[in-house]
Amino acid sequence: MGKKNSILKNISADGNPVDLVTLEIIKGKLVATAEEMGLVLAKSSMSPVIYEVLDFACGICTVDGQLISQTNGITVFTGIFETQVKAVLKKFDGQINRNDVFLMNNPFEGGTHLCDICLIRPVFYDNHLVAFAIAVAHWSEVGGMTAGSLPTNATEVFQEGLRIPVLKFVENDDINERLLDLILANSRLPENCLGDLNAQLASVKIADLRLVEIFEKYGKSTTLNSFNDILLASEKLSRHAISNLPDGIYTANDHIDGDGIADTRYRINVAVTISNDELLVDFTGCCDQLQGPVNCSRSAMVSAVKTVMKAVVGPQEPSNDGWFRPLKVICPDKTVFTAEPPAAVGWYYEATGHASELVWKALAPLLEGSFSTGSANSLCVSVLAGESLEGDQFVLVEPGMVGWGATSSSDGASVVSAITNGDTFNYSIE
Repeated sequence: MGKKNSILKNISADGNPVDLVTLEIIKGKLVATAEEMGLVLAKSSMSPVIYEVLDFACGICTVDGQLISQTNGITVFTGIFETQVKAVLKKFDGQINRNDVFLMNNPFEGGTHLCDICLIRPVFYDNHLVAFAIAVAHWSEVGGMTAGSLPTNATEVFQEGLRIPVLKFVENDDINERLLDLILANSRLPENCLGDLNAQLASVKIADLRLVEIFEKYGKSTTLNSFNDILLASEKLSRHAISNLPDGIYTANDHIDGDGIADTRYRINVAVTISNDELLVDFTGCCDQLQGPVNCSRSAMVSAVKTVMKAVVGPQEPSNDGWFRPLKVICPDKTVFTAEPPAAVGWYYEATGHASELVWKALAPLLEGSFSTGSANSLCVSVLAGESLEGDQFVLVEPGMVGWGATSSSDGASVVSAITNGDTFNYSIE
């Protein structure tokens, strides 16, 4: 497990504000670092679902897991970064060292589904843990009962592929070769997995280098204070936006049209309470977790709610966890939005889409000029698998491009991804 870092102390901001010019420069450097992480990942990965579809996300978090900078990609990923970093902190307290990298894909420890592999690298400066770099990407194959690891008839997570709890994958820049062998042995496309893994390792490594450069130029105190100021500024803007909405309770109801196993409609609902400058989203009353794979974990559901909240409070601004400090999400355990083992969650994006659309539907009457009507609420993923003429197996995973609802002044957008899927694309015809 590695020796404990008892001689290393985590440090936090001392609360002194940073002058606005320096703050904006550091903020820009953080955004640029996250963007560079995404470019490195996309350009060096081997799976088309990563480098063509952009099914990934990268970000930088504080020492307690708060997101301070992200790159575009899968929108719903960036809302889970905090829970994933906190999973590392909880399991490896006192054992987080320089040049470590942690790996996980467990939906029930802050993840989404088994195909989404998360790598987290702690960043140290002057013998202090100062940040975390995180990269999540969809691998085309992680085992399971069907090629592509997205079986539509799965009834347990065990059927969907290899589930990896939070593990230390790299220690002092040395990869755990035994763990790597285990991961590759469980995939139908081990070479692709290895290429995507190396791309993610490069992504979090470049973040480490760039963050150290920022700390060297501006110092620990100023840089950490800027993290705090970025979060506080976003929180202030978020609370101001919410306070401009009328207080009240706004509700929405819908149904899930089957779970892939049973031909039954399942009730879902939400109540959104606006009180002063705070937002409470309550999913109490939704159906229990389903037999089929359209469930999602709590972390994924909360992330989906954050996606809509961001559209309300600051759609054009860079995202960070400060925006979501006025938000509280309530949902009982073991619902379709808060599934627990052994629930199947391979098609989790169907549930997160429903969660987003419910909140969107509830708030739309308040924001007629900003919100459209409902969108085509499914990702409609296609998986194409087979063998090439040379006998090599291939898997292509592609989200369907759907349509968004119209607004009061324009038609809806067509051939775009579902709301929680951010800036993803479909494959070119070539």
